[in-house]
Amino acid sequence: METEQAQESEEQNKEIKQKKEKREEKIGIAYIYTTSNNTFVHITDLIGNTISKASGGVITKHSRLKANPTIAMFVAKKAAERAVDLGFTKIYVRMRGRTGIGHGPGAHAAVKSLSKSGLEISSILDSTKTPRGGPKIKGGRRGRRV
Repeated sequence: METEQAQESEEQNKEIKQKKEKREEKIGIAYIYTTSNNTFVHITDLIGNTISKASGGVITKHSRLKANPTIAMFVAKKAAERAVDLGFTKIYVRMRGRTGIGHGPGAHAAVKSLSKSGLEISSILDSTKTPRGGPKIKGGRRGRRV
C-alpha cells in the first residue's frame, strides 16, 4: 500500500516537471530610464508592443521622492506584475540615464526589483547616450580673459 502511494506521488512529480518543461518561455524587454528627478520602467515584448509601464509619479505624488531608490523599486514591481500575469518569464534589461550625466539613484534598485518579482534577467545593457566631441565650448580659442 505504501509502495503504491510512493509510485503515485513519483508519477505526479514527473507530470508536474513535464508541465514546467512544456511551458513556453515568453521573453520581453524592460527599458529603465532614470534621471536625477524620476524613474520610468517600460516593458515590451520582442516586437515592441507595450505590455506595461510605470513611473515615479504613479507611485508617489511628492516630486522630491520620485527618484528615490525605494520608489524605483515599487515602480519596477508594479510594471513587472502585469508582465508576470501575462506569462512573461525572461526579460532583457536596457538601462538609460541622462546624456553626459549617467544613471539616476533608482537604476540598480529597479533592476533588483525586476529580478525579485519572478522575471529572469537574461542580460543588462547600458544604452545611455555618450557625447563625442559635442558643440564648441564658450570662450574662443584663447579662453576667457579675466
